[in-house]
Amino acid sequence: MRRNLKKPVALLTAALTAASLLAGCGGSSEEGAGADAGTQVNEMDTAGAAAETPADSAETVETAGAEAGTYPLAEGGTLTYWLQLNPNVSANFTNLGDTELGKAWQEQTGVTIQFQHPAAGQEKEQFNLIVADGSLPDIMEWQWVKNYPGGPEKAIKDGVIIPLNDIFKEYCPNITKYLAENPDIDKMIKTDDGNYFAFPFIRGEDKLCYTVGGFVRQDWLEELGMEVPTTVDEWHDVLTAFKEEKGAEAPLCFDWTNFKDSNPIAFAFKVGTANGTQFILDDQGKVAFAPAQEGYKDYLMTLNQWYNEGLLDRDIATLNGDQVTAKMTSGKAGASVGWAASRMQLFMTSAQQSDPGYELVATPTPTTEKGAVPEYGYVENQFPDVSAAITTSCKNVELAAKFLDYGYSEAGHNMFNFGIEGVSYEMKNGKAEYSDIVINNPDGWPLAQSLAKYIRANYNGPFVQDLNYLEQYLQLPAVKECPSVWAVPDARKHTVPNITPTQEESKELATITNELGTYVSEMSLKFIFGTESFDNWDKYIETLQGMKLDRALEIENAALERYNAR
Repeated sequence: MRRNLKKPVALLTAALTAASLLAGCGGSSEEGAGADAGTQVNEMDTAGAAAETPADSAETVETAGAEAGTYPLAEGGTLTYWLQLNPNVSANFTNLGDTELGKAWQEQTGVTIQFQHPAAGQEKEQFNLIVADGSLPDIMEWQWVKNYPGGPEKAIKDGVIIPLNDIFKEYCPNITKYLAENPDIDKMIKTDDGNYFAFPFIRGEDKLCYTVGGFVRQDWLEELGMEVPTTVDEWHDVLTAFKEEKGAEAPLCFDWTNFKDSNPIAFAFKVGTANGTQFILDDQGKVAFAPAQEGYKDYLMTLNQWYNEGLLDRDIATLNGDQVTAKMTSGKAGASVGWAASRMQLFMTSAQQSDPGYELVATPTPTTEKGAVPEYGYVENQFPDVSAAITTSCKNVELAAKFLDYGYSEAGHNMFNFGIEGVSYEMKNGKAEYSDIVINNPDGWPLAQSLAKYIRANYNGPFVQDLNYLEQYLQLPAVKECPSVWAVPDARKHTVPNITPTQEESKELATITNELGTYVSEMSLKFIFGTESFDNWDKYIETLQGMKLDRALEIENAALERYNAR
């Protein structure tokens, strides 16, 4: 398979041939979480190593000392691995080890894995209980930046996970090489103190980061003689025509809970956000709070106007995904916001069963002026804060490291992205192509579930996601265009990276942002529905200030400075 030079390079020897034969050769939600060769590292050893060998934050990991490994590992062994079970997996399996991917992962590495999964909806609670108990599994997959108070450096100092600088150098040639060739990614998986903390999930190419955007009924546009909207005013004209000419009762329909901050209209006013935050980087590169910007008022005033004119779904505050699907596929709505595959493609394949002429088209991020170039847009971080860390309870650190490093090898890359050669994919013209058993699941499973039986590319894991996966997952021609249509070249300049407040800052920031978020959510809907007058906007801003917004910004900007200095 021809690979980009910046992707993991094959570091496996001829012994890998045997591994691939054992596994049948070869070896993500879209869009959206013992001793080896006589060497033992116990809890006391790893804690001491963290204190005695501080990392140099100005240097990336070096390749010296890390030699090419062979898989399956001759020494073998057993590890425990705690991670959330993705819904596309849990729909048909109770344990990742029961999937073809789970089996292949163990077979190809030669390591037996006892997968442990928290109950759905109780992930944070069970994570906290395990950490508090201190009896940890060998490997834990988690959002260490956002969901561990104080971030991964605090997790290291708390004795929960181990720093990986020396581990990478000694045992992990594949991740080491990848980070050396990708310094921007290298920066993302270090702490402010320069410690590598986990084996990350990485979106391998920029196109994989443009996963959310707007789309409208193309067939309706053609009937009405209208073009795809590129400005806010054109959106208004299109929605009005959908209402008046096509009888749409909810011309623009999306679930506010998921997309209140990440819809294209918000980005048109330079207040849209991604990655689950309400903070943005302003034109000076400083962290700003989007709901306190003047553009946020303009954004809400626009939605208020559309709501009053019957262009915005009257039920927007309470809609869920199934309700949006029902309206979009029945002609009650003509425009929406969401993910390319699990929304836009789903709507088209569902609606076309009864209406073959049903067509959707992706819409570019709009601007407020005709001909202007969008400056803000939806883009996810290449490291979306999902990674597998080795805990201080692991008595076989070398084995765990080599096991996880497999995901960044050529064979591991193919396994996580495409599955098992000869079963879930075939190589054609130097490129992996999913087989019919995946694309047309014999049990009638949806494509996302069918993929999740063999791969993790349609959600996450310790590997680099391949664009080829997405190009096949997006099956319809109109949907394949989404990443290109939704891309905004300057979007990343305004997107906050995975910065890490200190433990003390984290506690204070969490209190402030929770209060801010609750108030903003309440007031935003009041402004949209007209139950709160825009004459009270200044009072709204004063209230945000009274909730210590300035202190939150101080913390965020201090963390950003530390991140930039890594």
